[in-house]
Amino acid sequence: MTRRSNPTIIQPVSGSGALTLHNCDCLEGMADLVAPESVDVVVTSPPYNLGIEYRSYDDRISRDEYLAWTVKWASQVARVLAPAGSFFLNIGSRPKDPWVPFEVASALRDIFKLQNTIHWIKSIAISKADVGDYPGLEGDIAVGHYKPINSGRFVNDCHEYIFHFTLTGNVPLDRKAIGVPYQDKTNIARWAATRSNLSDLRCRGNTWFIPYQTIQRATDERPHPATFPPRLPEMCIRLHGLDRCGLVMDPFSGLGNTGVACALLGVPFIGFEIDPVYLAESVKRIGRAAGQGSEGVAPEPE
Repeated sequence: MTRRSNPTIIQPVSGSGALTLHNCDCLEGMADLVAPESVDVVVTSPPYNLGIEYRSYDDRISRDEYLAWTVKWASQVARVLAPAGSFFLNIGSRPKDPWVPFEVASALRDIFKLQNTIHWIKSIAISKADVGDYPGLEGDIAVGHYKPINSGRFVNDCHEYIFHFTLTGNVPLDRKAIGVPYQDKTNIARWAATRSNLSDLRCRGNTWFIPYQTIQRATDERPHPATFPPRLPEMCIRLHGLDRCGLVMDPFSGLGNTGVACALLGVPFIGFEIDPVYLAESVKRIGRAAGQGSEGVAPEPE
């Protein structure tokens, strides 16, 4: 049986789906607590095996061990994922070790179909000279945050990957749920795909600019060393289709940002986090997003 404490269940004030958090290893948790084909969307960011200082996980195992472990937990994801479900895997690299995302994707090739590859852009610089007379752009801009690299060999790393895996490769998506307006409005009626449904929205594509919020104290505002903003899982869930999200899961819940997104969207959530300190912080964050505040949220009694 899974070695775990009682689950923490947060019930949003709105009355929407419950948000459940388990303090246990996700391999055991998924195997014991999640029914086959019961999860519609998985959004997660596992350890990258790049030597990041986690509290309860060794991020310095051999690459072969890491990939074998990845296959184990991903196989559990495949077991619990609904046939028409979506698995969004966020993973990054570092300049000295750029192969991790590609090796992980390759290791999962026998389990999933890679339906889309999305680039999470954390920071971008746009020169007015490159785009010319573009609406709303009055000069050069540089927006977003990244960790600068002091190197004569490498450029600053301003993006990560989001691999969209499915079981069949044929899962329909609600592309306009995260669509963007046309800059050239004449395109609304020009393109054949929009003529039957005139709309000032187009598919955003596979480059998503999602910046981190500016923080003043990393230890207080981002106590986990590697986490994505809530906007990232929100966009993944919307892209899959809110009307087809009966349950969202994050096997590596961390600070709970997938749960935060689910609380804001009114979608049921289940998450696993092995570290009790990260779990406690995630309970606070999800509780606030669910309208509960940080009080009144406690483990379910036995």
